Amino acid sequence: MDEIEIFTDGACRGNPGLGGWGALIRKNGEESSLWGGERDTTNNRMEMEAAIRGLESIIESSTITITTDSNYLKDGITQWLEGWKKKDWKTAARKPVKNKDLWMRLDELSQFHKVNWKWVKGHSGHRENEIADLLANKGIDEL
Repeated sequence: MDEIEIFTDGACRGNPGLGGWGALIRKNGEESSLWGGERDTTNNRMEMEAAIRGLESIIESSTITITTDSNYLKDGITQWLEGWKKKDWKTAARKPVKNKDLWMRLDELSQFHKVNWKWVKGHSGHRENEIADLLANKGIDEL
């Protein structure tokens, strides 16, 4: 079975503002990159978009490890999502869940793939996270 790792990051200049996302994908030791950007977005949306685009790039159902520096992304998908779905996409404070469209897409992709989520401290010299950060900023620069 293929060993697949995806390292993701999102960036925003202004929040909301110009945003970018980046994903470094390692499959069987080979690395590839994805990036993109949006004009009026938030950092959290870009963090999520990086994970979505990375997962969408893997065509066959696979076991994938995603490493992110976003607690919002990791905690949302691993701790909060099931509760939101049970409460008809409302938070514990009974407010609508922000970024519901992206959470729904991540949930769908997480049903297709077996995803293991890892968190790493951002801007701490973690090679793959630094590359994902550069890719996210490239996404902004190319807007």
